Amino acid sequence: MRGVIERLSDEGLGVLRAGRREMLIPHTVPGDTVEVLRWRRKKRKPIATEFKVLEPSPIRTEPKCPYFGRCGGCLLQHLPYKEQLKFKAEKLSRYLGMEVEVLPSPVIYGHRNRIDVVISTSGVGFRRYGTWWEAVDIEECPVFGETSGKVLKALREFIEEEKPSLYDIRRNEGFLRYIVIREGKFTGDVMINLVTKEGNLPESFPDYFPFASSIYWSVNRTESDVSYGDVQRFWGEEFIRERLDDVVYLIHPNSFFQTNSYQAVNLVKKVAELVDGERVLDLYSGVGTFGVYLAKRGFKVEGIEINPFAVEMARKNTELNGVSAEFHVRSDRDVENLSEYDTVVVDPPRAGLHPKLVRKILKDEPERLIYVSCNPKTLSNNLSQLREKYRVEYAVGLDMFPHTPHVEAVVGLRKFDI
Repeated sequence: MRGVIERLSDEGLGVLRAGRREMLIPHTVPGDTVEVLRWRRKKRKPIATEFKVLEPSPIRTEPKCPYFGRCGGCLLQHLPYKEQLKFKAEKLSRYLGMEVEVLPSPVIYGHRNRIDVVISTSGVGFRRYGTWWEAVDIEECPVFGETSGKVLKALREFIEEEKPSLYDIRRNEGFLRYIVIREGKFTGDVMINLVTKEGNLPESFPDYFPFASSIYWSVNRTESDVSYGDVQRFWGEEFIRERLDDVVYLIHPNSFFQTNSYQAVNLVKKVAELVDGERVLDLYSGVGTFGVYLAKRGFKVEGIEINPFAVEMARKNTELNGVSAEFHVRSDRDVENLSEYDTVVVDPPRAGLHPKLVRKILKDEPERLIYVSCNPKTLSNNLSQLREKYRVEYAVGLDMFPHTPHVEAVVGLRKFDI
């Protein structure tokens, strides 16, 4: 099968059409002429596993990362950044049924403040695209920046000298599984979290990372391929800090925090601009990213989050910044009296708002809703339900994830006047 890539799918894969049949081709751009040599089905869709670019598209650009095309991390480095923004704006506009601008990331390399690096018998790096068992060896990750090179160099020295066993995911054997690198882009703090299977970590491990502010050892006692575990021990600072505008946040290895600090500043500012009134409910409040920022601006904030550890961190962040805000452990299905709040901010996971919460919003009718979403599809589904009593006053996209097909959105809704 051969032909010209017509467009990109929502997942950032090139779409090749032959009659009524469509084939997905990774790492291609519209205008590429390609020939497919091998393919397989993934989620009932045919996807090329081996192909040739016979004639490159005029818009194709040279990727900055030497691992592009093998590493499964970035899918769009071969697409000029302005074309990435165009692709994301078109996708978001299609889902929302209105024209939506996507604001560019202030930094498009060195922007990520966290990467999860696989340590395995097949390599130290990221999963090879299309596989779950193989890793691509990397020396440095350009989307994280130079610190990744320092950490990985030190890790390899530790492995060479101490000779700990590396994990084999197929056999569930080996000791070292992941190293997670986090960096405060505005503070310079560096955190390293080594995730292992159960066993003994050589006492010398922290000596290899003198530049790190905080070093953790966590143990994953399951066979699940995840980059976190139970904290066994830490050296140095218990937390690192990141600053967004005038607010400082504490970050722990098991904390979720927006991965692009530079664009996260614009995200919290945008949410603050849309808040009306005095009383704010921050649903899915996490570590208080929005709630603490809004409290700093004088709003009376109450946060709801199902994860007890995240609530503990939100309370620490409240105290650190000298603001007044309340955070509670509660499910999104159990919120009450939404009408008491002037503005309700929701930032749900990719699955979107729970149906019970949507019904609660429509029943209680808070005046103002601000919906922050990382999934245009579930955002669209929720908005179609909320439009029963709400109108969209404002919508914008923010590119939190350069070189990937993902896009963040902020939507401001107001209750219909009756």
